[in-house]
Amino acid sequence: MNKTLFYRNLNDAFILVQIYVDDIIVRSTDEKLCKKFAKLMKNQYEMSMMGELTYFLGLQVKQVKECIFINQTKYIDDLLKKFNLMDCKEAKTPMPTATKFELSPNEKFVDISNYRGMVGSLLYLTASRPDIMFSTCLCARFQADPKESHLIAIKRIFRYLPGTLNLGILYLKDSRFDLIGYSDADFAGCKIDRKSTTGTCQFLGDRLISWFSKKQHSVSTSTAEAEYIGAVSCCAHILWMRNQLLDYGLNLSKIPIFSDNTSAIAITENPVQHPRTKHIDIKYHFISEHVMAGTIEMHFVPSEEQIADIFTKPLDESTFTRLVSKLGMLNFS
Repeated sequence: MNKTLFYRNLNDAFILVQIYVDDIIVRSTDEKLCKKFAKLMKNQYEMSMMGELTYFLGLQVKQVKECIFINQTKYIDDLLKKFNLMDCKEAKTPMPTATKFELSPNEKFVDISNYRGMVGSLLYLTASRPDIMFSTCLCARFQADPKESHLIAIKRIFRYLPGTLNLGILYLKDSRFDLIGYSDADFAGCKIDRKSTTGTCQFLGDRLISWFSKKQHSVSTSTAEAEYIGAVSCCAHILWMRNQLLDYGLNLSKIPIFSDNTSAIAITENPVQHPRTKHIDIKYHFISEHVMAGTIEMHFVPSEEQIADIFTKPLDESTFTRLVSKLGMLNFS
């Protein structure tokens, strides 16, 4: 795997260098290190410094003293023009709550190339728009054989975008620096194969730094099992981030993962005492080792406060709007 992120500690300061093909982002706790790096690179390569970061790989970055705001307004505008949806009727949410895809062999086929283009474009947009993560990933499951109902669903996502054109993620400067995870699962939500959907998100203090929505690989036989497998996925992400933070001198322990299922929490605390979980593959029980070691702590959160719920199922407008706000998203006009 090619490494693209480099860092170096020099006394009490450090410098970070992120490389993507021929684009480079440089950040340091000491401005002198940035200037020294720029001078070194200019002596070795033909390159130019573009100044403060404002645009990178389709991401618009606004930096002020108190915060950093990331959005993709220009990219959304280009997408709406590309697919001739500039004048579409706006929707309040990316997907209706009643959306449940089923096998419909008699349903009308649609242009597969156009459908895949729409899915791929939206997947790239999820880099700054976690609010459309679930709906986009759900539509992406049908790229091999899209039908008319799938096209209607993905157009609904595009109809949601004009009213949220400037929506993005806010990163406040003055925020806590503790790692927190949220894990949720929609038990047997897929009507086609009855597999559950896992949704997780991770925060550094109040800053959203990672999120995903994914259908589980196997069929769960209970809500507790589905939630437990979701917690395992969240734990794996948390541990990877914890190892990354070690490079910056942060050794975190007792990292909380919030779940709204007490049975799943009980399994993580003592899997040996739960004979009904024997059918769960042993690889999933590694989370229990980290709970016992004190690296991870499982905590209960009421369902209405479960932020990861937005990554597992379609929600009504009021619930959806409330969770979008809790993700740290806002319009930064």
